[in-house]
Amino acid sequence: CEGVMFNMAAPVPVRCAFFVERKKRFCKMIVGKGKRFCGEHAAMVSDYKLTVSEDKLEKHLKKCNSREKPKPVYYVEDRNAGSGDEAQTTEVTLNVILSRLQCELEEKVLSHAALQEELDNPKNGESAYKHLRQQASILGHIAALGLLRGGHCFVEFGAGRGKLSHWIHEALRGQPELQVLLVERSSTRFKVDGKHADGEAEFERLQVDIQHLDLGKVPLLREKGLPVVGVGKHLCGAATDLALRCLMEKPSCSESKEPPAKRLKSTEPCPEPAWSCSPAEPWGSALAVAGLTVALCCHHRCQWRHYVGKDFFTQRGLGADHFSAFCRMSSWATCGLRLTNCNASAPNQTNQDEEHQDQKVQEEDPSEREHVGQLCKLLIDCGRLHYLHQKGFTGHLSRYVSSEVTLENVLLTAVPTTQTSKPAKSQPTEPTTPKDTPQVH
Repeated sequence: CEGVMFNMAAPVPVRCAFFVERKKRFCKMIVGKGKRFCGEHAAMVSDYKLTVSEDKLEKHLKKCNSREKPKPVYYVEDRNAGSGDEAQTTEVTLNVILSRLQCELEEKVLSHAALQEELDNPKNGESAYKHLRQQASILGHIAALGLLRGGHCFVEFGAGRGKLSHWIHEALRGQPELQVLLVERSSTRFKVDGKHADGEAEFERLQVDIQHLDLGKVPLLREKGLPVVGVGKHLCGAATDLALRCLMEKPSCSESKEPPAKRLKSTEPCPEPAWSCSPAEPWGSALAVAGLTVALCCHHRCQWRHYVGKDFFTQRGLGADHFSAFCRMSSWATCGLRLTNCNASAPNQTNQDEEHQDQKVQEEDPSEREHVGQLCKLLIDCGRLHYLHQKGFTGHLSRYVSSEVTLENVLLTAVPTTQTSKPAKSQPTEPTTPKDTPQVH
């Protein structure tokens, strides 16, 4: 007992001095010479300044990765978050909603010559080949919209390593006035940014959540005021809505047209600029959105607060609860049907009512479940098209690769309505009930 009490009172020499609360004892790892903590616990205690001498504290805080960093100039908290306002809803079944839904989804698989050499490279494995197919088709769609050329700033949302931006830059080598912005909230390893340090194009990464990004305050964009093209490959769930709002929603006031006198680093805070309201364009006349091309995915991760198609839903008597249900069912399009033991014992009486609906769902034909999941995805995406239409853009939905490449194969594209003489084929309407709509209540 005395030995146990001693271990709780003080760490054993040459052992880690971190007290493990769960085990009610000090860590037993051996530490390096002259150190108090093992490598596992040194980072955990750094926030409490237990590893820094008092005379070195001030110097350490200047370089400590755990310190709170100043927010960059383009950070505006919750700028693109939207609101979670509840709307008045009506009693409506899934059959009724889906029966009124018609949103054309065309097959349009394209490619681009910039990736042909890599597509033909036998050293690329199956996974790499599938990513290349998707990137090639996205570039093909950007080119088909007339946007793959110089004189634009390409903003890749959810950039990750930045491979899509890499191929955009490769396709446009030698083009004048090319800017590429990569937006990613987390730190990413093996980035391709280093391949584009030749200065041929302005290639910059913004480490910020799309929810808090104000593009109108990004120094790189303010310098030349090039038209913006939004791109993204598998922009997951609510991130698509955040990106659309980031591109389409004008701030309360738009920034003055005068660019900053001196180029600032994107992570460097600067004084608040002068603002002047301008209702005509999202950021005044200096910046404009030329179009967007975004590959969609993970509709089950969408959130009502961030969703841009609330008007589309409320006009049909739908609200947050319906939206949540559609999001859950959208996963049926990709997750398949989990087989269950049909001979399993019946559920307890107390849980019978709660599990009744799930039991009916499991009895559905797998192909019908998949079809319903695809319709739920389409319903959510139609709300996004409706939002773009309200903002003066013509949007389209297309399957940009085959389902063998990826099940998440829908691409959202849009350009200002003034650039096209045809109405949006994918604009949602309410026709007569299709005969093949599955009966799911």
